[in-house]
Amino acid sequence: MNDETTTLSEQAPPAIRDWPATDLAGTEFDPVLADLMREGPLTRIRLPHGEGWAWLATRYDDVKAITNDPRFGRAEVTRRQVTRMAPHFKPRPGSLAFADQPDHNRLRRPVAGAFTVSAMKRLRPRAQRILDELMEGVVRDGPPADLIERVLEPFPLTVVSEVMGVPAADRAQVHTWTRTIISTTGAEDAERAKNGLYGWITETIRARAHSQGDDVYSLLGAAVHREEISETEAVGLAGPLQIGGEAVTANCGQMLYLLLTRPELMARMRERPEERGAVLDELLRFIPHRSSVGLARIALEDVELHGMRIRAGEPVYVSYLAANRDPEVYPDPDRIDPDRSAPPHLAFGNGPHYCTGAVLARLQTELLLGTLLERLPGLRLAVAPEDVPWRRRTMIRGPQSLPCAW
Repeated sequence: MNDETTTLSEQAPPAIRDWPATDLAGTEFDPVLADLMREGPLTRIRLPHGEGWAWLATRYDDVKAITNDPRFGRAEVTRRQVTRMAPHFKPRPGSLAFADQPDHNRLRRPVAGAFTVSAMKRLRPRAQRILDELMEGVVRDGPPADLIERVLEPFPLTVVSEVMGVPAADRAQVHTWTRTIISTTGAEDAERAKNGLYGWITETIRARAHSQGDDVYSLLGAAVHREEISETEAVGLAGPLQIGGEAVTANCGQMLYLLLTRPELMARMRERPEERGAVLDELLRFIPHRSSVGLARIALEDVELHGMRIRAGEPVYVSYLAANRDPEVYPDPDRIDPDRSAPPHLAFGNGPHYCTGAVLARLQTELLLGTLLERLPGLRLAVAPEDVPWRRRTMIRGPQSLPCAW
């Protein structure tokens, strides 16, 4: 992977560190993760649920290397109770998140057309109309307003529902299920929500076996009918795509909070709209998108990294949050600097498991923040920054509400 991956003398593995679930306020970087980054490029962790321990890679170059290395696989995770943050873990067959090649490409192919750059260009006018309708209600009612409730939550929900093909009458229920699934409140509630969501998805895919539509559920229904993928695989593939809309609300909530509490950033966004892309990319690098780490990989053979042997069968986590704060790649990484010259951030992942909906998420982010700034002059928090409530017991971090005036 790099010059340090192979040595003649194997080092003793580091001590296993417990990483408890912690509710963090604001955009604070996880102090446990910061400690792990300082302790070494490769550490070992034990999370609140699952069994045993796992390796953790935090350096940018190592994260990129591991996520591109076929010696680390995801499929094996579905057969193990790997140490993890979530109390519930019941992966579905067909989920892209747990597919290795060549299955990964086979599963991704039926829905790839719904998330291309050209598809997003076609979607953009419709998405802007959806957003404009929401903004008209906010402007009409006047300040103050909770922009999470009024805009940041309903907009991604509606857009993702349009892309997926969720009927308007079902969208509130689907949103309730997805919100419960990403929480860490308890396995029973999450299991009921998963059963509800995946049962609905199964019925929807079956009903669209002969559809000619270009929404995701129609594409999956047609692919199952052509026997390109199984129904079980189609359902497992659709679920995470549907749940992904929750991330846009949380991410944009964090980004808007930073703009509202850092006048120099807000001024730059307003005064130099042609450079907003650079600001958004730097904010995506900076925000602590999630709690802890995401999904593990399993070493399929012995691999040496930084003088330590990762043995076949051992689980490995990578931290994209840590990679995005690697001081060797991003000097002074805890400072927001839209003018920094550095490699691309890893906020949407890397390698074969790069986020399927990344282009859609970026489109929504650009529209949301740009439209809010243009339609609400003098936008500011209606409460003190420390009084903004943050989501608790959830894997995806963000403000619970953003009371604003303008």
